[in-house]
Amino acid sequence: MYHELRIGGRALASDDPGYVRYVIDESAFREQMDHIAARELKALGVSDWIDGAALDAPVVVITFDDGSETDLIAALPMLRERGFGATCYLTVDFLGQRGFLSPAQATELAASGLEVGCHSMSHAFLSDLDHTGLRREIVEAKDRLEQICGTRVRSFSCPGGRYDRRVLPLARAAGYDSVTTSRAVPNSRSAHPDLLGRVAIVADTPLTQFEALISGRGAGTRQLRDSVLSAAKAVLGNTVYEKLRARLLG
Repeated sequence: MYHELRIGGRALASDDPGYVRYVIDESAFREQMDHIAARELKALGVSDWIDGAALDAPVVVITFDDGSETDLIAALPMLRERGFGATCYLTVDFLGQRGFLSPAQATELAASGLEVGCHSMSHAFLSDLDHTGLRREIVEAKDRLEQICGTRVRSFSCPGGRYDRRVLPLARAAGYDSVTTSRAVPNSRSAHPDLLGRVAIVADTPLTQFEALISGRGAGTRQLRDSVLSAAKAVLGNTVYEKLRARLLG
């Protein structure tokens, strides 16, 4: 799971420490893509993986959250050079804001061969919303993104990884084929792709750790950390948890 890429001389979409933590240098992303290629791994988007593409080779699934402009101007050229795919989850209300794709660029991205998925309407934490709010973030956001991009949107990504038992049935009913979270859990084609886990690549992810991630090593440690964080979010609630996180990162 990636977010914005840092390009020299280009301002980031946000200077908030909680946001910047997930921004990696363009050069680091290139190094990581080269590492995947050197390992002779295939890189796909979510729906291609679900559909069984590249069954004859080990696969890394690449995703981007939020809809940063760097998905188009930086990541896409590097992915194309290596024959890689990816899924870019766009937040509808972010389109046209500083640092994010414009509606026209979102359409261009959808036509590029990369998959465009939905990352909600406004990036609200789904577990905080009532039914009307959930429909706006999941159902109405899908309809709006399909109108903008002119293509079916098959994949949904939960903002902040937050979700509850209401999310999956609503996403299914809306016509999504998959929902991705921020849970550090292994994914298997033998399991139904309703709820998929991912691992975030952050600013200080060294190449040795990246190698371990794509090799599946250390999964138990990541899952334990994920369980502890999930428990803290459940006990504190999203508002208190985010305030505490901001204080620690700031």
